[in-house]
Amino acid sequence: MIKRDMAKEWKALLFTLPAMIPLIVFWLIPLGTIFYLSFTDWDFMSPVKTFVGFENYIYLFSNSAFYQSLAVTLLFCLGSVLPVMAFGLTLALLLNRKMKGSVIYRTLLFSPWVTPTVAVSIVWSWIFEPKVGMANTVLRWFGFDGIGWLQDTRWALAGVLIVTIWKLMGWSMVFFLVALQNLPRELLQAGELDGAGSWSKLRYITIPLISPTTFFLFIVQTISALQAYDQINVLTQGGPAGSTRTLLYMYYQSAFESFDIGEASSVAVVLVAICMVLSIVSFAISRKTVHYSP
Repeated sequence: MIKRDMAKEWKALLFTLPAMIPLIVFWLIPLGTIFYLSFTDWDFMSPVKTFVGFENYIYLFSNSAFYQSLAVTLLFCLGSVLPVMAFGLTLALLLNRKMKGSVIYRTLLFSPWVTPTVAVSIVWSWIFEPKVGMANTVLRWFGFDGIGWLQDTRWALAGVLIVTIWKLMGWSMVFFLVALQNLPRELLQAGELDGAGSWSKLRYITIPLISPTTFFLFIVQTISALQAYDQINVLTQGGPAGSTRTLLYMYYQSAFESFDIGEASSVAVVLVAICMVLSIVSFAISRKTVHYSP
């Protein structure tokens, strides 16, 4: 009996092996390597990797630039994830109604997602150009002074956020639209029979029923925000004065501009730790707020 159970377990392990190999090769081994390198002073060129203990972490947590990047990262997450989901849900609610040209509107709104981020960022850098860019031209039409969108420390992060939200909200809309179209009609009809208005149906029926989609998008968008790089590199290169330098961009600068792989690896380990903490907190909250059955 025991041998038979062990044989079943080995068969199950064999079936999961194809999925485990990419996980081990492309995630666990690189993660272990980064963790090891964070305790060295490797410069990316030398074959020698000297073990320096917690020196990289001590330097990192005593560096004001790290705390500035951490604050920018958290602001970028809050400023992109919540608006992307709010705009995505709003657009999905509008396009879920029967209307002419809805397919064209969906295509237009989704098209930024399939456009490469670098191309999108280059176009927006022209729009944000201080003297002849479209953004400041529109502001001047209404009597406002032009803004240094990507040159002013007060506005640079807002400029990057506008590009990010514009690119991602169509993708978020598609997921919300699918969730709305799969809602059980009998529950909505029961709500109407009980006298519920549009707001009450949205608050007490629609939003709870699409909570699994909302939770999925929140996790994916948060991880995407923590990994944001392309638009920052093209639009601001982390400037001005570090006002748009996220932790991932700080990692890039430490690794490939300063060639300090040890410090860069410690930044990467902190970033992984932040992802893990956010995921654990999100899953803990989801137990009470996400409803997987009507």
